[in-house]
Amino acid sequence: MASSSNTTTPSYPPLPPLPSYELKPLPDLLPFISDFWLSIILPHVAYWVVSGIFHLIDTYDLFPQYRLHTPEEISQRNLASRWEVARDVVLEQILQVATGAFLNLTEAKQMTGSEGYDVAVWARRIRIAQRALPNMLGLVGLNARGLSEKVALGGYPLLAGALAGGDYPFLTTELVVEGGKKAVMETVPAFAVWEVVLAKLMYWVVVPGFQMWVAVAVMDTWQYFWHRAMHVNKWMYTNWHARHHRLYVPYAYGALYNHPVEGFVMDTLGAGIGYKLSFMTNRMGMLFFVTSMMKTVDDHCGYKLPWDPLQHITSNNAAYHDIHHQSWGIKSNFSQPFFTIWDRWLGTKWEGDVQLKYERTRANAAAKDEKKRLVTGKERNGSVTVNGKVKAK
Repeated sequence: MASSSNTTTPSYPPLPPLPSYELKPLPDLLPFISDFWLSIILPHVAYWVVSGIFHLIDTYDLFPQYRLHTPEEISQRNLASRWEVARDVVLEQILQVATGAFLNLTEAKQMTGSEGYDVAVWARRIRIAQRALPNMLGLVGLNARGLSEKVALGGYPLLAGALAGGDYPFLTTELVVEGGKKAVMETVPAFAVWEVVLAKLMYWVVVPGFQMWVAVAVMDTWQYFWHRAMHVNKWMYTNWHARHHRLYVPYAYGALYNHPVEGFVMDTLGAGIGYKLSFMTNRMGMLFFVTSMMKTVDDHCGYKLPWDPLQHITSNNAAYHDIHHQSWGIKSNFSQPFFTIWDRWLGTKWEGDVQLKYERTRANAAAKDEKKRLVTGKERNGSVTVNGKVKAK
């Protein structure tokens, strides 16, 4: 006995065709340097440019009202000279250049020419997604076809087409089709303007934005757990991470002052893995690495500047990270460089007021500095103090 079915497969209008394209190598961003070298060098140029700006602010004491620490604290509390800091930063950057070159060599040459095709693919996805709308309206008791006809009579054909499941019979275009010995024109379905605009938004903004978010999330996660491990594990702290904490009072170009192993494992690998797992293009990678580098420098700048955008895009900023560099906050605020979500989720975010603690360290540094200047002044005048009495040298 033959079986029969009362169900029918819905008939959808044909989709607009996808355009043809021809790939070609993407020209270099700048005429005087290849993208290969630009992507390697640019983050480090950004590092020293931003660091240089903050160094000038430090040197000329331009914004003392926004300092997290006084100049006396820098000279009294830090255990590494500026020369040592600069030397170790350059060493880490050499390792980052080598890693960047390796990453670039594993990437295929970035091509261009398919952008129109890729946008059309997104427009097709948007058109196909509209096919679910009649069923969704049916779930709430609405007749999509009847509603579409009423909307069309009211003078809104595009909205009517969307309500009908992406049926736009009035949207057509002429396409050149190869037919035998000569090309012929053929009328084919076309996309609505709003579909193309939305497709471009998806292709140029939403997808790259999502890739950037993935890269940041991966890097933040990687750095949080490695950073926390280097504080929990005494051997890793003593042999690797303690070097970075010789700067109790961070400053901008000390951001990458690390042991080479720590710098490679936590910073370089973290950014590289984030870049790879997000499937960014080389150009997007430049933006990611430069932004990450600038954010890292800014987090160590020692200033709470109200107009600094890098200190306001997230709650992780110079003031937040500076707490971690203090002896009383060293077991908290491990998150870096962008978000604080892991600190909040795992209970390692510093809670409580820090004003009195900062005032105390400022006062102690000022007292030590005054004592040092008094001793230095007496030595220059040919006398020293012994048991409270001034004696000639």
